Amino acid sequence: MLFSKRERAISRILVVEDEPLVAFDNEHLLNEAGYEVVATVDNLDDALKVIEEEQLDLILSDVTLRGEGDGIDVARAAGAKGVKVLFVSGNCPLEARSLGVGCLAKPYSDRTLKAALGALDDRLQGRKSKKLPAGLSLYDPA
Repeated sequence: MLFSKRERAISRILVVEDEPLVAFDNEHLLNEAGYEVVATVDNLDDALKVIEEEQLDLILSDVTLRGEGDGIDVARAAGAKGVKVLFVSGNCPLEARSLGVGCLAKPYSDRTLKAALGALDDRLQGRKSKKLPAGLSLYDPA
């Protein structure tokens, strides 16, 4: 078929976000865009349970979380399972570069989040993105 949709490298996403409105907006947007949000959690312990029990393609994680631990700890656990992490934060620490595939700076719009996921999907499939959306940094290798 000439105009078929291409297969996504990213379909199952875990959202790790401690700001309830941002978490709700992200979950809604991702579902509307055709992604499967496996879970939305706001702390390290819940994130670790999902990472252990579910098949994930990507974790969208804030750096600052509720309670003990942070997004860096989430990324370490994800890396041990071979799951990619895209940080969403107003300030990504240097350590994020070795643990995640990139960082999307907060605040961001719905359009920017969708574009960031599209650019990341392209990168994961070996395609070159035309232009990265504002606020997105992708780390090499993806």
